[in-house]
Amino acid sequence: MPTIIFNKPYGVLSQFTPRDGHRSLADFGLPKGVYAAGRLDHDSEGLLILTGDGALQSFISEPRHKTQKTYWAQVEREITAEAVGKLEKGLILNDGPTLPCEARMLEEPALPPRDPPIRFRKTVPTSWVEVKIKEGRNRQIRRMLASVGFPVLRLLRYAIGPLTLKGLAPGQWREITEAEVRSLKLG
Repeated sequence: MPTIIFNKPYGVLSQFTPRDGHRSLADFGLPKGVYAAGRLDHDSEGLLILTGDGALQSFISEPRHKTQKTYWAQVEREITAEAVGKLEKGLILNDGPTLPCEARMLEEPALPPRDPPIRFRKTVPTSWVEVKIKEGRNRQIRRMLASVGFPVLRLLRYAIGPLTLKGLAPGQWREITEAEVRSLKLG
């Protein structure tokens, strides 16, 4: 039973059935019998793990296992040290408090351009922040950053545990090794 890492492009649903005019995972030649372990919204990009192993799927997606997920977010304006500090301490969102997390300002990563590109406003600079969380509520990173005053323009999940997007262009996937699956379970 294969386990796949996939670089989900912007505008693609984390499911195999298209809906509301959005593309789906069925468009990328993925093996039969694999399903997304966790989700990314259609307007987010990045690392998805797909597997037919229900125990692994649960391990990755259920918050009680605390699998760390690393996100890179491009935000409006220059992110501040104060905002990063608030993210790290945890925030109160409308569905309750977030756990403390790791966050840091990030130099603009070398990523392929998003299709379609993010909106550009000459008078509003942008910056990048990395956030590592061990939970994963609906649109959590977007809501966290908005609550500290920095709306997200582009959001990419770069890593789940030790597995990263390195070497995968948007829309590309590869089967991971048993050693990589074990490293994921070890956290």
